[in-house]
Amino acid sequence: MQYPPLMPGILLRRYKRFFADVHLDDGREVVAHCPNTGSMRAVNVPGCRVWLAASDNPKRKLAWTWELIELPQPDGSMAMASVHTGRANRLVEEALRGRRLPGLADYATLTREAKVAGNAGQTEARLDFRLDDPERESAFIEVKQVTLKEPDGHGYFPDAVSVRGRKHLLALADLAAHGHRAVLLFCVAHAGIRDVAPAAHLDPAYALALREVAALGVEMRAYGCQVISREGVPATISLGDPLPVHPDHVDDIQRSV
Repeated sequence: MQYPPLMPGILLRRYKRFFADVHLDDGREVVAHCPNTGSMRAVNVPGCRVWLAASDNPKRKLAWTWELIELPQPDGSMAMASVHTGRANRLVEEALRGRRLPGLADYATLTREAKVAGNAGQTEARLDFRLDDPERESAFIEVKQVTLKEPDGHGYFPDAVSVRGRKHLLALADLAAHGHRAVLLFCVAHAGIRDVAPAAHLDPAYALALREVAALGVEMRAYGCQVISREGVPATISLGDPLPVHPDHVDDIQRSV
């Protein structure tokens, strides 16, 4: 996916979920739309460099959209993270249509926003993708963006209690029980994250459900994101290498509670 031209600045604050004050490098202070409804734990860091996209749509209330943030890492390096949750599904769709995900590359058709009817004992839900092929059972995919890196070094999901996320897990488990492929795909949008585990210290019910559905046949995958810059400005982002998923991991933070 190619970014529109991006403008660098410094994050001053994020507030009321959808607003972020940013001091641009050209001296202006602007209010940007924050396209992320989550807690943004670990990626809402005032003082860090951020990248905004401008819009010339006169109907928009805010002319800027917050896309990326650069975060300092314990080893002194910087890691880019995408805060725009709407990008995750697009990156996965690009990879699916480009047949770049082994095991999910040979299906004939792709449908977005696949509704699971909820009959025959199944949990009603709407999942991100459905893959169909006349020679095999359908595959259903739910995508979750991961940006939470905790001090113990691991990446975690979710970053807050997620009732909706648990509902998706139950729907995937029901599909697996009825003979379909059911895939939970973590789009890891933080370059400093090297693996993914359930955030039992934030949502123990989700962590328990994740372990249970993994045992019931729900496939779990994670892929990093690769941001490529041109002349120092982020230009493209794409789904990158696979990363480990540890559904049974008990985080160090949870042990200390």
